[in-house]
Amino acid sequence: MTVYCLGSINIDHVYRLTELPLAGETLSARDYRPGLGGKGINQSIAAKRAGATVVHIGAVGEDDLWITEALSRHGIGMGCITTVPVPTGHAIVAVDDRGENQIIIYSGANLAQDPALIAAALAQGQAGDILLLQNETSHQVEAATLARKRGMKVFYSAAPFALEPLLAVLPQVTHLLVNAGEGKALVEATGTALDALPVEAVVVTHGASGAEWIVPGRTPSDFQPAFSVTPVDTTGAGDCFAGSLAAALDRGETTRDALRYAAAAAALQVTRPGAAPAMPERAEVEALLAR
Repeated sequence: MTVYCLGSINIDHVYRLTELPLAGETLSARDYRPGLGGKGINQSIAAKRAGATVVHIGAVGEDDLWITEALSRHGIGMGCITTVPVPTGHAIVAVDDRGENQIIIYSGANLAQDPALIAAALAQGQAGDILLLQNETSHQVEAATLARKRGMKVFYSAAPFALEPLLAVLPQVTHLLVNAGEGKALVEATGTALDALPVEAVVVTHGASGAEWIVPGRTPSDFQPAFSVTPVDTTGAGDCFAGSLAAALDRGETTRDALRYAAAAAALQVTRPGAAPAMPERAEVEALLAR
């Protein structure tokens, strides 16, 4: 099967600091590295390295064609990535010595997706394929609607969290992915419990505690404890989990095994600096699971 991803492509500007700045505070970074990022491309690369066949749908600025080479290194083709007269999205990422981060995002080309390109790409989708979405691009509802008409699963990462776009796409979503804070915000805003949402499953990540798989109307939920590691950089951990989970389910693993695989992949990813480059290969994850 195939994992499709309508997803953001960003240039990450990553700064390493001893501690994160407070409001109004100026601190000096001891290291700076630019790189490839964005929740969408992070998820695509995670799924690709987990063994899935991946089609990434996205947009970049006309002056940033170096991204072609960067994506090629990660095994992501440009066939469904368009260039637009808008700067490529970028992120300012500050990471402290505990691996915690602060991120500022400029959406840029990610909000200038080509609906014709999206339709052409998803026209190749088949029943059982997976579409990954996040709240960093335009045309989420249109893509989800097209995918569902073809019998595809739609995985939506509700991040960065915003209620209006989430509610707009929710009728087409089969699997909703949220962290604990996002899940709480959704419940408080709508008055609807996570186990009463109109989806096949809600996957809630709890950081260093683990992740749970909630099926509306069924109790108890499946829970996967996190693997104990010392984090270096938590940027992209949720994206690694989402892409790895989709790939594991795409190859037919059970819910519990897919959760375990995704938790192991995210555990490895946070022990390395960066986002997209830190996504682990399937063999690395399976070696950790074997131990």
